[in-house]
Amino acid sequence: MAELILAKTRQVPTQHLPGLLLAAAIAAAAIWLGDRPAIASCGLGALTLAIVVGMLVGNTVWPRLQPLCDPGILLAKQRLLRLGIILYGFRLTFQQIADVGLSGVLIDLLTLCSTFALACWTGRRLFGLDRQICWLIGAGSSICGAAAILATGPVIKADSAKVAVAIATVVIFGTLAIFIYPLLYPLVLTWFPAVTPTAYGIFTGSTLHEVAQVVAAGHAISAESENAAVIAKMLRVMMLAPFLLFLGALMRRGSSVASHRAGAISFPWFALLFIVVTLFNSFHLLPIVVVQSINQLDTVLLAMAMAALGLTTHISALKRAGVKPLLLALLLFIWLIIGGGAINLGVQHLMG
Repeated sequence: MAELILAKTRQVPTQHLPGLLLAAAIAAAAIWLGDRPAIASCGLGALTLAIVVGMLVGNTVWPRLQPLCDPGILLAKQRLLRLGIILYGFRLTFQQIADVGLSGVLIDLLTLCSTFALACWTGRRLFGLDRQICWLIGAGSSICGAAAILATGPVIKADSAKVAVAIATVVIFGTLAIFIYPLLYPLVLTWFPAVTPTAYGIFTGSTLHEVAQVVAAGHAISAESENAAVIAKMLRVMMLAPFLLFLGALMRRGSSVASHRAGAISFPWFALLFIVVTLFNSFHLLPIVVVQSINQLDTVLLAMAMAALGLTTHISALKRAGVKPLLLALLLFIWLIIGGGAINLGVQHLMG
């Protein structure tokens, strides 16, 4: 399947080149900015910056560029995104599960399930939001931020505006968390003196949105917390593929026979390939230099997909979404801190 995507991507007609070049230019700028120490210390990674730069261009000069660049931008949002998710598996290994232990797996699983369930229930019942936006915000909050939202979008056939709204929410509250989590640590020690830097790191990794945000928050506490936070976060990222498979099955179950025949619901094959790549990477068959090069390529592909999303997202669409998605994300953010903290304490007490 990965070879098929690569083969199709190589066969790029000339009309796709302007859009791909534009997306690549924005991705390069975002990656460069993300490497600046001042920006990196704020937890703003290349993916977040790519959509921000893309939105700036999309809401200024995009109408003049759209006729020329639209085909390539669509390609970046679809094929390059799926390929980027597949290659994301080279960042992970199944050995990381052993590093955090059974308690870490259970903490991540309970946090993911409870957060996504809360998003679905309160989003529909309390805020009256449609199912797609609830699922997108729930995926971003419960798994791995923008990457999870990007991967969920094609599975549930969400449009660009909804994806952008969901990404905006996890960027806002994830960025706030970078500063809140280190400030909370002394208070947590006052109430629960037995909490170690490693335990707080697992709490950080199991509840914060983006990988870059986890690194920034963990680093502000201690090296021990940072390492534990990153491992716990990577385990959450590994849960993305089973989550997408579950979501795809849920979509197919809820769709009519007619929609099946019309091809409205597609099976997320890229999620299965993500698992296969992760399994392959767990055997460490490739040299480290090769894996690092693949990860750099993957960052470029995902940044191009984010740039394409930003280019096609207009401020008017975000305004139409209203304040309710933001309130849902705020509720989930509070739950991740309080409910996620309770889950961490409970599991570590029972299995400690």
